[in-house]
Amino acid sequence: MNEWQQRIIALAGMSLSAMAVQKLARSGELYPESITNTLIHSLLQQNPDSIEDIYGGLENIQPGIQAFIRQAGNNKNKDLEVTRYLVGLIHLSRRLLKQPDVLNLLGERIAQVKRQKEEFEFEDYRVQQSFAGIYRELISPLGQPIRINGNPEFLKRDSNQDHIRTLLLAGIRSAVLWQQVGGKRRHFVFSRKKMLDTAQQLLHVA
Repeated sequence: MNEWQQRIIALAGMSLSAMAVQKLARSGELYPESITNTLIHSLLQQNPDSIEDIYGGLENIQPGIQAFIRQAGNNKNKDLEVTRYLVGLIHLSRRLLKQPDVLNLLGERIAQVKRQKEEFEFEDYRVQQSFAGIYRELISPLGQPIRINGNPEFLKRDSNQDHIRTLLLAGIRSAVLWQQVGGKRRHFVFSRKKMLDTAQQLLHVA
């Protein structure tokens, strides 16, 4: 994978997270379950062999690539709410990267969840509870929270709150990854065509 392909894969991870948060907040459900599985998998991969391994393979991130193309393209399919979530993820990830102590602690806490999942066979809801706790303790204090719009009936459920925070944490993981592989905000202005062309190419690779 070249540097532009790596950046698009990371942006696809962010887009998948933002799209999933919106869907869950509005409908109270998130199908297919593979979306959640892909994003949780991305959180648990701390020493991947390749960037696509973070998401369990390029095929798993295809919905995120499609979502990125909709958001970055010059068309009427752009969703301003999803864009706002993406901006929020980038903002919090930049704050996180400026605090290496918090970043290291985040890695330790995620490693702990991974051990619990592997050794004690934690069920999915327990994993989401753990990730939600990490988000509250380490990410929320970093700055302006991401305001989630949706159905209040669904948003007040503890299980949905845990699920949403898990999805947001995965989005921040992807946003950190995007910056680590050279992603810059100016690329959205000066390199948009390159990004879209690369995303289209990746759609045909999987």
